[in-house]
Amino acid sequence: MLKTIPIEKAVGKTLSHDITEIRPGEFKGPAFRKGHTVCEEEICHFQRLGKNHLYVIDLEKDEIHENEAAAILAKALSGKNIVWENDPKEGKISLFAENDGILIVDTLALAAFNMVDEVMCATLHNHTLVKKGDLVGATRAIPLVMKQAPVERAAAIARQNGQVLSIRPLSQTRVGLVITGEEVHKGLIEDRFAPILTEKVETLGSKVTAIDFAPDDAKIISRVIRSQLDGGCDLLILSGGMSVDPDDVTRHGIRLAGAEEIHYGAAALPGAMFLMAYLDGSPLLGVPGCALYHKITVLDLVLPRVLAGEKIGKKELALMGHGGLCRDCPECTYPHCAFGRGM
Repeated sequence: MLKTIPIEKAVGKTLSHDITEIRPGEFKGPAFRKGHTVCEEEICHFQRLGKNHLYVIDLEKDEIHENEAAAILAKALSGKNIVWENDPKEGKISLFAENDGILIVDTLALAAFNMVDEVMCATLHNHTLVKKGDLVGATRAIPLVMKQAPVERAAAIARQNGQVLSIRPLSQTRVGLVITGEEVHKGLIEDRFAPILTEKVETLGSKVTAIDFAPDDAKIISRVIRSQLDGGCDLLILSGGMSVDPDDVTRHGIRLAGAEEIHYGAAALPGAMFLMAYLDGSPLLGVPGCALYHKITVLDLVLPRVLAGEKIGKKELALMGHGGLCRDCPECTYPHCAFGRGM
């Protein structure tokens, strides 16, 4: 139950909630924290904040304060490698990444959670790459005082599928590069794929341990694939020969090597001719030529997820269509843009 008292009679009273102060362009946060004892000299400050009355709370048995509710919600929402402090500010608790990795959000469970009246949780997009300590979500109970039943219902929804938010660490993987194409294999042109792909792999914490150049010969490509896997590579990235031209035989070489799960085509631009395959459990990523021109392609959406242990198949490639259109900005700001954010 909430009761109000005039601010002039609040001296010596303890605040039941944070009092927010906003100075446009300078500051937004608690001017006075919950538990603060009001002093005579602070009355004018409260009045400048528009607080001519303060709440006095007398909770009923079935009621709960926003801070206690926020802690219950944060605990229920937080899965593996999500951390938070039980120190609500303005009734809100922030959720952070405990380590580097990829943020996994159960979007359906999050929506069901947010359908409960008087609670909320907002997060970064699913599959966002994050660093240790990054803010990934925040939750709060919206009223200062609310019934306990909705809080418990929301928490039960959050726990139902195990974890609404979690962080999957990226594995440190031994990666092999197979660069295909007659012109590169014969030295007629300088290869530019290997440096680009190596930088992408190493940025994500893995290491390129083998680089081979193969002509447009499916049998040779298949042998190189097998050789790299036998040599200890856990993941292969193949570049070139991914289009529909008759001379582009990389896909055939992948099939000859024994790959059974082959998915050609992704609902993303640039990178529609991307290929995802698995051979004896090892991922094979086929990168089209657009990666030589575009700084960011579908490879940048898929590779972190593969390194995080996710199995990428037809469904995952199809779901990339929502948000999978790069705007080809004059100055690339990825990942701080919409590309890949609908997944």
